[in-house]
Order: sequence, then C-alpha cells, then structure tokens
Amino acid sequence: MAATVLLTAGACDSSAGGPEVTAPSPTGETARACEALATDLPDEVDGESRGTAAGDSPYVAVWGDPAIVLRCGVPEPAVMTAGSETYDPGAEFVGVNDVTWLYEEQSDGARFTTAEREFFVEMTVPDDYAPEVNPLLDVAAAVLDHIPPDALHSPPDHH
Repeated sequence: MAATVLLTAGACDSSAGGPEVTAPSPTGETARACEALATDLPDEVDGESRGTAAGDSPYVAVWGDPAIVLRCGVPEPAVMTAGSETYDPGAEFVGVNDVTWLYEEQSDGARFTTAEREFFVEMTVPDDYAPEVNPLLDVAAAVLDHIPPDALHSPPDHH
C-alpha cells in the first residue's frame, strides 16, 4: 500500500506546473524587450518542445525535461562586471549566429549569458543536451530581433 501512496504523491509532484525557476523582475525597457522576446521564442529548442515553468512568468521559457531554461532580464554576471570580486577579463565567450554569450560551466551543464547586449538573457542547458551550445542556435534570431546591442557594440548610425 505504501508504494501506491508514493506513486500517487510522485504523480502529483511531477504535474505541479513545470520546473521551479526563479523568474527575474525586469522593469522599464528591459521588461518590454523581454516580453517581446518571449512572444518570439521558438516552439522547439534543440528538438525539445516548449513547456511552462512553475509561475508562468513572461521572463522565463523552458524546453524539454530536464529543462533547458531561458531567463530574460537577469542582472549582469559578476564575472563580466569590472570591479566585482569575481570579475574575470579572461572569461570564456562563445559566438553563436551573431550573438555573443558568456560561457560558464556548471556541475550539471552550462550557463550562457548574453554579452554585448543592453539587457541580459541567460540560458542554462543541462549536460543531457551536449553540446550545450546547440540550444543557442534556436534562440539567436529572437535575441537579435529584441535585445539591442549595447552602445559599445552598436553598429554605426547611417543617417
């Protein structure tokens, strides 16, 4: 009988509305850019279907299980912030379809955060999806369309 109770409890837990993800709380221009990005993200990333994270925030998107997670409007990573305790001018960056991402290895996969953009978008990709850069291919066009380059990396104005 105990096994039945455990199975029932497990079934309830897994249908609790998707993975727990801490949603960012962007405001102003960042929030508007993130909301526009959310409506333009693909239905599939790396062959995985888009799901819903617990809380259903417009600043969070998830695909697959284990979840590939995108969060828009996150703070600038300390490793990219000059003067921070963990600032690393030698940090590793990857370019994927004209979007530059900070690459940070994690115990269970990789975290990528946009660089050279006005606002920060973060994607965490579990090891299950190696090579972990592949999901970035699927979101690059939406990031380019909705997250503007920062002033230092903006193309010259041709008026």
